[in-house]
Amino acid sequence: MKFYTEENALIVHSGHETLRIEPWGQDSLRVRATLNPELEPGDWILTRPEAARADIDLEGPVARITNGHLQARVGEAGVLTFYKDGRQILHEFRRNYNGSETEQSIALKIDPREFKGILGGHWRLTARFDSDDSEHFYGMGQYQQPYIDLKGCILDLGQRNSQISVPFVLSSSGYGLLWNNPSIGRASFARNLTEFTSDCTKQLDYWICAAQTPKDIIRTYTGLTGRAPMMPEHLLGLWQCKLRYRTQEEVLEVARRYHELNIPVDVIVIDFFHWTRQGDWSFDPEYWPDVKGMCDELHSYGMKVMVSVWPTVDKKSSRFWEMKELGYLMQTEQGSFQTYDFQGDCAEVDVFNPEARKYFWNACRENYYDKGIDMFWLDNIEPDLAVYDYQNFRYYGGTHLEIGNLYPQLVAKAFHDGLKEAGSKDLCLLCRCGWAGNARYGTLIWSGDIQSNFRTLETQVMQGLNMGIAGIPWWTTDIGGFMTDDYHDPAFIELLLRWFAWAVFTPVLRMHGTRGPLDIEPLSDKDYGGGYLYTGHDNELWSYGPEAMEIMKKFLKIRLELKPYLTELYREASETGLPLMRAMMLEFPEDEQCWPLTDQYMLGSRLLVAPVVHQNQTERSVYLPEGTWRDYFDGTLYQGSRTITVKTPIDRIPVFEKHQSAC
Repeated sequence: MKFYTEENALIVHSGHETLRIEPWGQDSLRVRATLNPELEPGDWILTRPEAARADIDLEGPVARITNGHLQARVGEAGVLTFYKDGRQILHEFRRNYNGSETEQSIALKIDPREFKGILGGHWRLTARFDSDDSEHFYGMGQYQQPYIDLKGCILDLGQRNSQISVPFVLSSSGYGLLWNNPSIGRASFARNLTEFTSDCTKQLDYWICAAQTPKDIIRTYTGLTGRAPMMPEHLLGLWQCKLRYRTQEEVLEVARRYHELNIPVDVIVIDFFHWTRQGDWSFDPEYWPDVKGMCDELHSYGMKVMVSVWPTVDKKSSRFWEMKELGYLMQTEQGSFQTYDFQGDCAEVDVFNPEARKYFWNACRENYYDKGIDMFWLDNIEPDLAVYDYQNFRYYGGTHLEIGNLYPQLVAKAFHDGLKEAGSKDLCLLCRCGWAGNARYGTLIWSGDIQSNFRTLETQVMQGLNMGIAGIPWWTTDIGGFMTDDYHDPAFIELLLRWFAWAVFTPVLRMHGTRGPLDIEPLSDKDYGGGYLYTGHDNELWSYGPEAMEIMKKFLKIRLELKPYLTELYREASETGLPLMRAMMLEFPEDEQCWPLTDQYMLGSRLLVAPVVHQNQTERSVYLPEGTWRDYFDGTLYQGSRTITVKTPIDRIPVFEKHQSAC
């Protein structure tokens, strides 16, 4: 084994492996390793920080590199151990002979960095670390499961509808780790082993940071991966959407009624299959004869107009064969060229090809933006696939196994860059998926096609908190869930009202969903175009009866009153990377009772929000940390460091403001 320095980096050379450890931002190190002759030059989502001088010590059998609070030591067997201010926080898992640096069995012949060659010339990579029973993990994006603490969880590193892989984890031991690799793989936070795998890659690449508080770790991480721009204040009210407004007149009728009722709507959204065929990226003129005139009228009511766009291209569309000939569509390794089969025989745009991204955006600019559409809803951008056989797809930049998790980010980049160049003042893209650093492209990520039930509502709270920890501060859900069997069922209306009240205290308030039963006759007997596909029932505030409407109007008024505070939080997210929705431990890291809380959170640093997430729930417990707390609705003061029980009638959500005593 050979230790040496190179450009302020510690290099460890052993056999065919080259390990490079270098400072990468404040209190941070980037770790890369390869069995190839040289490391790959790219940085994925990491930006190049200002030059940092690390202290490197090559004296004796152990090499050390120190950057601020963080130090990495490499022992005789090449095992990495990380320390925060002298305290061990992470240690590679090695169970092998010759200096394994463990008191556990060394006869297993398991190494911490394992490269296994695969067909195609790259490696299947496994990185292993020792597990600590007292350690807890947060972040990693969005997984449809009822856990905020990921200890004991196994997570697929792969994008799917409602699953978003953002491989940044925050540890209760005082560090954050970014698995800087967009390949398909797995993360395991088991009791006996912490492990990251990549199914196809050229090298190991991760970034680790140690800091004094969880907030400091997030600030450092987002400073290197990108932060959100400033959310326009005129987008912070109600977003009105449903699956689906089928015609121009349906949209205008809804907008006119909101206007007549004096209920402000900030954004009105036009969902899928307003087009002729997937890939045409234009309105079907039979049902949308005057898009410009429609947008002008909607703008006169103070509404921005958003339209759904998919990256799917039907073989019968006007663009398919041109795009195929130009090499602008993703490829399959075996079998049919088709990759998606919902309402058409489709392939997806190869957004790894920069020319394909330009083509995609230019088509949407011509047919949407230039006609008055303000904003874009980038749906199905995981990409959604007929079958998630990741090994069967290839792009301009490599295989899906190697780079596929980056796909949704590149779709967002195409539209962000295009809108910015066009001078848009509404840089907010509603996206169904993303990856680490997506915030920099102004992406509002929502939780996908979720079910309409209280169990799902409960898990959404945890998913929003972990997304924020993973560096995605703009996050939202479909109010009421997406898949509704009977929109007139009193149980569903109860769910909707609880969800609406909670959504008031989230980054974006957005009505959406397919309101079953799907018994509305189509407008056309054709098998294509804007009139043939199904639609759900009404989903406006007045659609659920006068009592429900009054409750939602009450909460909408609260939302509008919150706009100045929300603007402050969006500015803070833009400047520091901190999320609007914050797990309790972010604000109160010294309070051990805050770390495991799953059903309450802080909206910024002032408001404690405790959603009602169970059916027929007439009261619930709320933990108040140290200090004085004021009930947001009736002004009652409570002393903290205790759990209280509060009443939860259908028109009430427990919210408490951190009380600032007078000086």
